[in-house]
Amino acid sequence: MGVPAFFRWLSRKYSSIIVHCVEERSKECNGVRIPVDTSKPNPNEVEFDNLYLDMNGIIHPCTHPEDKPAPKNEDEMMVAIFEYIDRLFNIVRPRRVLYMAIDGVAPRAKMNQQRSRRFRASKEGAELTEEKQRMREEIIQRGGYLPPEEIKERFDSNCITPGTEFMDNLAHCLRYYVADRLSNDPGWRNITVFLSDASVPGEGEHKIMDFIRRQRAQPNHDPNTHHCLCGADADLIMLGLATHEPNFTIIREEFKPNKPRPCALCGQMGHEIKDCQGTAREKQGEHDQFADTMPVAEQEFIFIRLCVLREYLERELTMASLPFPFDFERSVDDWVFMCFFVGNDFLPHLPSLEIREGAIDRLVGIYKDVVHKTGGYLTQNGFVNLERVEMIMHAVGVAEDNIFKKRKEDDENFKRRMKEKKKRMKVSKARGGCQFAPQALGGRDRPQPVHNARHQAFDMRMQSRDHNNRVSLDSWPSDSSDSRGVKRKAEDSDSEPEPEDNVRLWEEGWKQRYYKTKFDVDVTDEDFKRKVVKSYVEGLCWVLRYYYQGCASWKWYFPFHYAPFASDFKDIVGMFSEFEKGTKPFKPLEQLMGVFPAASGNFLPTTWRNLMTSPDSSIIDFYPDDFAIDLNGKKYAWQGVALLPFVDERRLRAALDDVYPDLTSEEVKRNSLGSDVLFVARSHPLCDFIQELYRAQSNEVREKKKKKFVNPEQLVRTGSEGASPGAVCGILKSDIPVFSRVKFKDPQYTDGYVFKAVILPGAKIPSKVLKPSDWERSGQGPWRPQLGFNPNRQQAHLNQSAFRALGTRGPPVQTIEWTF
Repeated sequence: MGVPAFFRWLSRKYSSIIVHCVEERSKECNGVRIPVDTSKPNPNEVEFDNLYLDMNGIIHPCTHPEDKPAPKNEDEMMVAIFEYIDRLFNIVRPRRVLYMAIDGVAPRAKMNQQRSRRFRASKEGAELTEEKQRMREEIIQRGGYLPPEEIKERFDSNCITPGTEFMDNLAHCLRYYVADRLSNDPGWRNITVFLSDASVPGEGEHKIMDFIRRQRAQPNHDPNTHHCLCGADADLIMLGLATHEPNFTIIREEFKPNKPRPCALCGQMGHEIKDCQGTAREKQGEHDQFADTMPVAEQEFIFIRLCVLREYLERELTMASLPFPFDFERSVDDWVFMCFFVGNDFLPHLPSLEIREGAIDRLVGIYKDVVHKTGGYLTQNGFVNLERVEMIMHAVGVAEDNIFKKRKEDDENFKRRMKEKKKRMKVSKARGGCQFAPQALGGRDRPQPVHNARHQAFDMRMQSRDHNNRVSLDSWPSDSSDSRGVKRKAEDSDSEPEPEDNVRLWEEGWKQRYYKTKFDVDVTDEDFKRKVVKSYVEGLCWVLRYYYQGCASWKWYFPFHYAPFASDFKDIVGMFSEFEKGTKPFKPLEQLMGVFPAASGNFLPTTWRNLMTSPDSSIIDFYPDDFAIDLNGKKYAWQGVALLPFVDERRLRAALDDVYPDLTSEEVKRNSLGSDVLFVARSHPLCDFIQELYRAQSNEVREKKKKKFVNPEQLVRTGSEGASPGAVCGILKSDIPVFSRVKFKDPQYTDGYVFKAVILPGAKIPSKVLKPSDWERSGQGPWRPQLGFNPNRQQAHLNQSAFRALGTRGPPVQTIEWTF
């Protein structure tokens, strides 16, 4: 989700939703590593049925990690991905289903964001290379030391996109990985494994949600299935709530800000490339045995319990004296919808709503005030009531002017506090530390007893005063210097250069300046404003439908870089009717042409690549060598808006018609759309059915076509927990005889079928977790999440003698926790 601060805000406001994962580690005996037996009960004291992996959140950190050395080649990357999945499987231990979903071709609305990210990555990579070369020359010229520059090919993370050779290789490697685990790991033998690779259209998390929705609509679905979804995107929280499954948990890495990174020039820790001085590297260890290692702390995982978040929301959203019956499930859907206004992957956030300024709390407050007048809820099953949404937008629009002024006031106050803090730090540094800082009294080598504490404190103050006087005198310019003193360095300045802001939302005339600066139109151009608002309204309807029913249109997208104001949402009821039916996703190579910069053209066929670079190309304007980034009131470039031209689908397809005949058979294969693949071990009850179906198919083929094997698709009714009735399976020959593999297609439903956003009959709502003390504690002071799902888990603390027995000098930073 396009709100980097959303999870931080959510975890601070609703702190009890977080639980630390208990992870069992493998052991080593006589030099042999003994793996964890994942068939045993979960050490977190909860049993999960289904585990879903949003694989792109695994692929990226394993191929180009930020906190440890990068893999040397593609083989090491694959091994890192396998180890990551093993670790997650060890923590969660699903008992029914493992679903691995890799991002396939995305809807056009998402492709625009992907295009922006990939162009930025290419631009930042080129700028980093230039900066490294410039800094290297400067350091060497002044006699500094730098290690020899390594000549190795930089890993282009843009290859993690459907249609590339890398993604095709990854799919093959994952097939063999699954086969190995089904054959050798006892924890895998009774589960059904689904692999939805990059050839299957759709974003990974939305393929997972589509699978859950369609399973929920089956008559044999267990309404008390315990789901666990792995991913770091904030929108997974929204998607989990949108399922209305009572047992839904998200697992993700624990976010730890400001993790140390090595300098890109000298490889040493403690400074960035801009501060590199070219000093010789210190010896790492007595024999320099740690020369090529980095201090890496293994990342820990946390659970996000959506059942607890639902408790928080129920208390916050419950309203009395409504003119209609209160329905908590409907209010949750409205809360999810309102969160779209502060940002998502498909629409820019409204200018007046910032998550860091409490925008969601403001929207909830307005919602509870207005809902009495609306006569009902804002949404139902993923469909939006625009008349009621307009009332919410009107209330936000009334407050917009005050919001902008308050934002400026808060920003000025923050700058003033930071300026004062810097001054205090400079004074403290000049004084050599605070007079009240801990220090040894008496002798230098050994502290002496204090006979008179008052006299000792007086002497310390006098010494500090004398030192300050010397510092003050030293700070005055000498007689031989210019009377204006020495010019301060740029980094010593109290104020940092601020990005130019021509809009100035806090001053009168902000709307006029906004439309003129961002859209190059006059604010009086009502037709243009309505066009922007209409597109945004369509976007709100598209996003909500995407979350609750699936992709309503593969070709729709928001055609502007900026959002309108809330006060512009007038007469929006007739602005949207329905999306175009029958739209199809791009093919993988077509998407690459839509999202790649020319610098990543090496992943494309030669003649396709020429369309990005040749001056005679009819679409050369889609691939600018450079582009502007509008900070849009932000401080850092990554927060700004990349002003890239939007891709015209008709022009793109027309240009590709001329180069399609140049594709090789391998490229044609990579450019085709695939389907999910289902795996089961030989011990699985579904295996016999699949083998019998395979034998029947093979006999029929031998009689008719005299061939040993083909890959037909046949409609079958599996009757299994792993694959519900209505699944379409195409028999695939397995390269490894100890498991079965079939193509899998989710149960199909008629056009216009509406998946109900409700708690299913027979579902048991989990017991309440929150207590009155949890409400009082929320957002107040440091608070550590509990370990595991059992709030009564006992903690064992070791005393000093126990630490001595373990061979340590004292207690570690964190207490050791034991399960009794």
